[in-house]
Amino acid sequence: MTSKTTESWLKRKARIRRKVSGTPERPRLTVYKSLKHIYAQVVDDTSGRTLAYASDLDKALREELKANKAKKTDVATKVGALIAKKCLEGSIKAVVFDRNGFPYQGRISAVADAARKAGLEF
Repeated sequence: MTSKTTESWLKRKARIRRKVSGTPERPRLTVYKSLKHIYAQVVDDTSGRTLAYASDLDKALREELKANKAKKTDVATKVGALIAKKCLEGSIKAVVFDRNGFPYQGRISAVADAARKAGLEF
């Protein structure tokens, strides 16, 4: 049984996904946040493949963040920069942003801003 909050989130997520789709030329950058962690992945929806993935659980990032005791928004900024770096290494320059039903504020916007600043086009 799901709560009213979860149902609302799933409805928003479905409404966004009806409009946003990733293609090989412009894959979809989707962001998910839990209470502790944040994840970002770039997906080509036509083939159903994940092209790039980054989260705060990546080894290099985890060690750096553990030393700094960073805030959640700072962690999200680093994840955004990391996903942009991986995309540019994989010759992906433009993406479509999928906020995954979350409000575009806080950690979600931090990921988007950092990815834009690192060179991805939205």
